[in-house]
Amino acid sequence: MNIYQKVKSKKPLVYSITNYVTVNDVANAILSVGAAPLMADDEEEVAQIASFSSSLVINIGTLNKRVIKSSIIAGKQANEVNIPVVLDPVGVGASSLRNEAVKKLLKKVKFTVIKGNITEIKALYLQKQTTSGVDVSSDDKLTTDNLEDTISLLKKISIELDTIIAATGEIDIITDGVKTNLCYNGNEKMSLITGTGCMSAGIIASFCSVDKNYLDATTKAISLMGQAGDIALEKYRGLGSFRVDIIDALSNITDEEIKDNANIKTL
Repeated sequence: MNIYQKVKSKKPLVYSITNYVTVNDVANAILSVGAAPLMADDEEEVAQIASFSSSLVINIGTLNKRVIKSSIIAGKQANEVNIPVVLDPVGVGASSLRNEAVKKLLKKVKFTVIKGNITEIKALYLQKQTTSGVDVSSDDKLTTDNLEDTISLLKKISIELDTIIAATGEIDIITDGVKTNLCYNGNEKMSLITGTGCMSAGIIASFCSVDKNYLDATTKAISLMGQAGDIALEKYRGLGSFRVDIIDALSNITDEEIKDNANIKTL
């Protein structure tokens, strides 16, 4: 049974403390791959929910002090019951609040996977202020000239933080510090709609719920999201329908299509 079939068979409960801009899309993405979403962020219930969930996503896209506290409580409980925890540090580097929140989270919670664009990953690691918001800085755009150096940096971050690092972009780079996978699925149009990165985090958590080879699970989740974007692009009519078509593609894609269209290189 492959990982896609495992998710559909086991229907893992994926608990998300996520942002209110993309919460509906994240829930639908999780449902589309066969898992079950649950969204909650009140500190009175987060520990209890984490205790019976299959995985946890913490997304800081619409951050406030209440959510920071709830995320730490949920993250610590998730570590206690040994379920995978995915951090999506949306917009880290854009404000001191986000930087301090991520600093606290990294200190108090053990993350299985940290997924973000390259600017976010660098800001998280270097505690660096940026002005790019949730987008990749022009200085961090991947080229053939800087790909090797970028991979080396991400491997270093992975080892130091003891987590899978998944840096999404024109080329997705997923590493455990030793082995690195490059994923070439996906297209530039996906960056023009809000939520594709958040949806990816939900799918990563879904896959990590059923497969403890977290590098492999994360890579396949990111490839699947990219493939859905490529399928949706084939009938592109506009950004609104493109968003819906991605969710449709996630729910309709077959095992054979996933296998045939995965564009992954292992270093």
